[in-house]
Amino acid sequence: MKKLVFDYQMKLSFSSPVTDHRFQLRCIPATGPRQQVVDVEVKIDPHVELETTIDSFDSVVMTGYLPEAHSHFNYTVTGIAFVDNEHIKPEIYKPLYRFDSALTVPGPALTALTERCKDRLRRESNTGSPVAVATIIMDEVYKAFTYTPLSTTIRTTAEQALAQGKGVCQDYAHVMLAVCRHVGLTARYIAGLLNGEGATHAWVEVYHKDRWIGLDPTHNRLVDDNYITIAHGRDYRDCMLDIGIFSGVDVKQEQWVNASVHEPKI
Repeated sequence: MKKLVFDYQMKLSFSSPVTDHRFQLRCIPATGPRQQVVDVEVKIDPHVELETTIDSFDSVVMTGYLPEAHSHFNYTVTGIAFVDNEHIKPEIYKPLYRFDSALTVPGPALTALTERCKDRLRRESNTGSPVAVATIIMDEVYKAFTYTPLSTTIRTTAEQALAQGKGVCQDYAHVMLAVCRHVGLTARYIAGLLNGEGATHAWVEVYHKDRWIGLDPTHNRLVDDNYITIAHGRDYRDCMLDIGIFSGVDVKQEQWVNASVHEPKI
C-alpha cells in the first residue's frame, strides 16, 4: 500500500468574456476497489454552487452553471489516496466492456495488430489467464507506437492513431482496449493520475477472477500503487474530466493542466 498526496489543477482562459457557462466535471478520485480517498477538497474559480452525483460508471460527477460574464474557469482538486493493488476488492461482472465502443471500432490497422497478437499467443506458453493474454497485447501495442505529444486529439479513434503509429496515453489505451476485446477479454478504460507524470494519465484494466487488474501500455507494465484512478468507462468519452458549453462571440480557449502526485515525507 502507498499513501499518495495528489493535487490536480486545470486553468481555462477565454479570449473574450463568456456567459451561460454550464459544465460537468469528473475530476475527483473516489474510494473504490483498489484505493481509499480522503481529505478531498475542490476549489472552483469563479465560485459556483455544485451539484454532485454518481454516474453509471461509479464516477463522481459535479455540475454547475455560471450565468455571469467571466474570462476564465479554473478548478483545483486535492486529497490523499491510499492505493493497494495487493488487495483489490471484487466487482460485479459487466458484459458491456466486451464490446466495441465509439473510439475503439477496428479497421485494417487494428485487425492486423489483432491477428499479430493472436499469432504470438498461439506460439507462447503461459498465456492462459486474461492478465497473461493482456500482457502480450500490451507489449505489441507498446512496440506499435511512438509516444508523440500533440499528434492526436481527444476525438482520434484507436484505428486512426494506430494507422499513423504515434499518439499519447489515451491512444495506447484505446488500441489495447480494441485488441483485448477482439480476443475475448473484458477490458475498460481508466483515466487517472500517475506519480511523476505531471498530467493526467490513461491505462487499461482487464477483468480476471472477479477483479479488475490494471495494465499501462504507454509504459508496458502492470499498474502498481503509484497509480490513482479517477474514472473508468468504455473509452475516453465516458471519462472526460471536464466538459462544458457557453455563450460567446468568436471565443478561443487556452487550457493549462498540472497534476502532482507524491508520497508525503514522514
